[in-house]
Amino acid sequence: MTELLGKLFGSIDRVKIMRLFLMNPDKAFTKASVSRRSKVAARTLTRELRLLSDLKFIKQKQGVEEEEGGSGRKKGWQLDRSFPLLTPVNHLLFNTEPFRNDELVKKFKGAGRIRLIVTAGIFIQGENSRADILIVGDNLKRRALTNALRSIEAEVGRELTYGIFETEEFKYRLTVYDKFVRDLLDYPHEVVLDKLGITA
Repeated sequence: MTELLGKLFGSIDRVKIMRLFLMNPDKAFTKASVSRRSKVAARTLTRELRLLSDLKFIKQKQGVEEEEGGSGRKKGWQLDRSFPLLTPVNHLLFNTEPFRNDELVKKFKGAGRIRLIVTAGIFIQGENSRADILIVGDNLKRRALTNALRSIEAEVGRELTYGIFETEEFKYRLTVYDKFVRDLLDYPHEVVLDKLGITA
């Protein structure tokens, strides 16, 4: 779906940057922060920020603190709430599923034997979900999982809340009615992949 929106808006990078500002309307970001969070290369980012600023979608802000490890205050950008098409653009970018199920499964290829993926929260436009995604599997590779999650965060425009469990730990949590697992499964969610038979 992000690819389709990218064609509509001119580039996938622009969609990722717009989502970042829409998901964080009161936060100002430096160029480095936008690049890190949206995973957009600095060269492309400069062009996109200029275009979005010219359109008055974002506005410049002085004295913005760097998020990680930076020193001093720098020039940054923040969503311009007076942008005339803010509500329609927001609906268009967020009332569509950010990923098809097969795209989401593919993101975790190489991260171990994934046996269960459950989405909630931002993936189903659920405001009050305890988490956005639950991943269960065997021989999980934490670095690959982290990279996949960061890539998804770049596309949806905000940090995800998630749970990652090895299969045995997840099964144990199911039997003891673990609050995190129950909250996710008892409230609106979507099962993207189920090789454990929990939905049977």
